[in-house]
Amino acid sequence: MAFFDYLFNLFNPHTLSDLEKICNYRFRNRNYLYQAFTHRSISSEPKQNYERLEFLGDAVIDIVVSRELMREFPEGDEGILTQKRSALVQKSFLATMGNLLTLLDYIKIEETVDLKQEKIAIKQSANLYEALVGAIFLDGGMKPTKQLILNSIWSHRHEAWKSVNHKGQLIELCHMKQMENPKFLVTNVSGPDHQKLFEVHVKIGDIIYHSGIGTNKKAAEQYAAQNAMEALQV
Repeated sequence: MAFFDYLFNLFNPHTLSDLEKICNYRFRNRNYLYQAFTHRSISSEPKQNYERLEFLGDAVIDIVVSRELMREFPEGDEGILTQKRSALVQKSFLATMGNLLTLLDYIKIEETVDLKQEKIAIKQSANLYEALVGAIFLDGGMKPTKQLILNSIWSHRHEAWKSVNHKGQLIELCHMKQMENPKFLVTNVSGPDHQKLFEVHVKIGDIIYHSGIGTNKKAAEQYAAQNAMEALQV
């Protein structure tokens, strides 16, 4: 394993041991850890950069988060669960988790890739988080992987659900595309007074988009705006 430590330190003053302490997991095969933090600009060989691990990590995050959501919302239907999960697995939030773990400090990347640019930094931070999840999963299985996700994504889930202003983003997107401003229509209110569910549709021009459902009107509008944005960006 000393060989991988040597290669890592050629590109980075931080050590693999530092990284293991941050994620609270000691790798049996440090090759996974080395690969998880190697950008394609260093090696285009699929088994030597993080892209395959990122792909795997994305799927593992979906599984763990979906299971926890089903526990937290035992009465939640598919629409609510999907909306909650979407906020937790979006790139910007995963990038926040990557920043929380200071993962960008450990990336091996060519200097031509400018990490000072916000969009690039956000993308790389999110990718590293997913790759780290994939690496831990391959090295140690689901138990330590789940623990990392619970300690990061799940522990900060309420921040993700509160901080995303999909409604404002949709209005900006409509302006950018020179479309009419979105209209938010409450199409259904159900449930008892203490546990109401609101259903809201977004209408832009003559097009009505997939509804959003929430425990209050504001939340439902946010989910509806998110659905409309996803449709517009396809």
